[in-house]
Amino acid sequence: MTSCIRPGCAGRIMATGYCDTCGHRHAEPHTVPPARPPAGTVEDPPGPAAVHAVAGIGELDQHGLVVLPEVPVPDDVLLEDPRPPTGGRRCGADGCTMTIGIGYGGQPARPTGRCPRCGTPYSLLPELTEGTVVDDHYEVLGCLAHGGLGWVHLAEDIHADGHRVVLKGQINVNDTLARRTAVEERRSLTDLHHPDIVRIITYTEHQVPGRPPGGYLVMDYIGGRSLQQLFDAGDVERIFHGRPRLDHVLTYGCKILGALQYMHERGLLYCDMKPANVIHFGRAVKVIDLGAVRAIGDRASAYVYTAGFAPPKEEIDRRGWHVDSDLYTVGTTLQALARGTEPARGLAPDSFRRLIARATHAEPRARFRSAAEMSRQLWEVLREFRSLQFGEQLPESSTRFRASGASLDAGLGAIPALAHWTGRTGDHPAGLDVTPPPPAEVAGALPEPVPDPDDGAALLLDTFPPDAPDRVARQWPRESRLGTPETALWLCRAYLRKGELHAAESWLAEAETQLGERAAAHDWRIAWHHGVLHLSKGEVDRAGARFDAVYQALPGEYVPKLALGHCAEHTGDGRPARAMRYHEAVWKRDSAHTAAAFGLARGHLAGGDRDAAVRVLDEVPATSRHHDAARIAAVRIRAGILHGGPPTPAGLRDAARRLPELRLDGGAADGESRARLVAEVRENALHSRPVQGWGPDFPAGDLLGPGDEDGLRVRLEHSFRQLAAQARTAGEHGRLLDLAHAVRPMTTF
Repeated sequence: MTSCIRPGCAGRIMATGYCDTCGHRHAEPHTVPPARPPAGTVEDPPGPAAVHAVAGIGELDQHGLVVLPEVPVPDDVLLEDPRPPTGGRRCGADGCTMTIGIGYGGQPARPTGRCPRCGTPYSLLPELTEGTVVDDHYEVLGCLAHGGLGWVHLAEDIHADGHRVVLKGQINVNDTLARRTAVEERRSLTDLHHPDIVRIITYTEHQVPGRPPGGYLVMDYIGGRSLQQLFDAGDVERIFHGRPRLDHVLTYGCKILGALQYMHERGLLYCDMKPANVIHFGRAVKVIDLGAVRAIGDRASAYVYTAGFAPPKEEIDRRGWHVDSDLYTVGTTLQALARGTEPARGLAPDSFRRLIARATHAEPRARFRSAAEMSRQLWEVLREFRSLQFGEQLPESSTRFRASGASLDAGLGAIPALAHWTGRTGDHPAGLDVTPPPPAEVAGALPEPVPDPDDGAALLLDTFPPDAPDRVARQWPRESRLGTPETALWLCRAYLRKGELHAAESWLAEAETQLGERAAAHDWRIAWHHGVLHLSKGEVDRAGARFDAVYQALPGEYVPKLALGHCAEHTGDGRPARAMRYHEAVWKRDSAHTAAAFGLARGHLAGGDRDAAVRVLDEVPATSRHHDAARIAAVRIRAGILHGGPPTPAGLRDAARRLPELRLDGGAADGESRARLVAEVRENALHSRPVQGWGPDFPAGDLLGPGDEDGLRVRLEHSFRQLAAQARTAGEHGRLLDLAHAVRPMTTF
């Protein structure tokens, strides 16, 4: 994706044309309406140049979204017997709030009649019948459906070679409020031109004798199925070649959010998102039924929404409708669609659940702030799903955190130091250490958050050396530009690096004060810094709770999962399996995150599975700075003593094959490293030797000798003498010579 051009912003431009970090528009997605297709056809799906194939699992388009399956134009879309909607409607005549179209006194509901309160005549029946010509322009073919405010008719444009259009009218033309709403639609919607929003062509009226003129919005006919119809249809598995997957739902979500971001940028709220209001046609989608659209900040017009998809009525009555209210409806829409999908693997279902939970949070402050922000998280969860479901590597830099180069291998990928031998008691080798790195080490190695580009001090902070917080702290009261939450968070991190936890806590408290209590309670940056502070003090459970809050706020980001994986490694109660789920979600998505690879390997080793651990480490690419550490760890795992269990002949053979391939002979220091690794392999082999011997499967050769015990002892004695030459003190030298004497073969004089 393209980088954002806004100064100080490290975000990327999404498919919607908006930055995933600052939310500002980079380029207009479409400035003119798409070309109108021929009559009776749908718009063309993306061409071959717009997609790339992934063997066996479908295609992704140029934006990384799933290419949707083909949905043909349905043959029969007209209602044979259009009936008024159940539940009645508000009268609306001169502001009358009486409900009309329902039965009273045990009588059935009447589609026509007079309002019991004001006496105004009403009709809930469609005004247009087959063959009616509206405005000498559109010939009605029949009724498609009824919406919240009016009947929806299919018609042909008799002046455009039969091009099909949709006429959306009013259920009750006497409802003055509904008529005013239709006028507002005409004014605000005919200028909308977005590839995923139905095009409003014009507004027209039709006079029926004896009744007020009926107003109709004229829009393009989208020949497909609504998502509600599609997911409820019996042939949905035929269309999707199986049950729909979560990545299909996430793709729908990204397209819907692109349309809503476009509307929000123009000061409009959609208000009635639900599966019935999105049409899947061909391989594309369109948001339809713009009857509920209102201006941002409008508190006078009546609200049109669908209960069950909208926020609670009490909230709407209290605060009105906002951008986060629109995002709430997207969350409930995706939740409804996901119920029919096939089960997903790994952590992806939990990430999706958290995404929906944030979008539909009871506290509006905790929801996504913009459609662009929510879309970014959807897009990230889609990548997580694809990597876990299909093993598809989809690397993408985080927009919320800076990259970190730490491997957090806990010494597994390091050549043993001399202390491995001189610091132990007894002559027997220690087992392979598969414990996780200490919490404080993890806290210092986790990636740092990217500063908020809207914070006035973000650019200024980059000019200060990160190891000199005192200077910035002294300037805080004198430099007004520094008095921001980002400066306080920067100082918190800087003092954490110095190990001054009390100062770090003070500056974190200052950041909360700057934000305000209510905002700070739902700011993921505050939760993140609290988590790192707790981890620095060894308070793993408290740190995990804070990192979990960050995961809830940023369900698509990999960094909170990495932090949670390390926290879970340090806790009991069966949490190693949970740690592996977190590490797997990070590692499968991008093999650059070697901290997750080593965490996943430790999880396999905790369960005694050397093969699985080595397979993970073998996936570390040659371009990684930790490639050599992964290869060293593989040798140590194959030849190590694990939970008291000896290496197998096959494991030793693999270690003997791998060891010469390691790049450890580039100089004197590398030669010393090789000698220590060879000594570890030989010592493990000798002390793990069965009483009856290794047998014919023993990997005879230069590393371990011809296969007999004496040959192995001779080589190990030589290794210890090499290590003695590396000793820096007389005590180390003597200890290593003692080990050499202890393994020397017995001789007969």
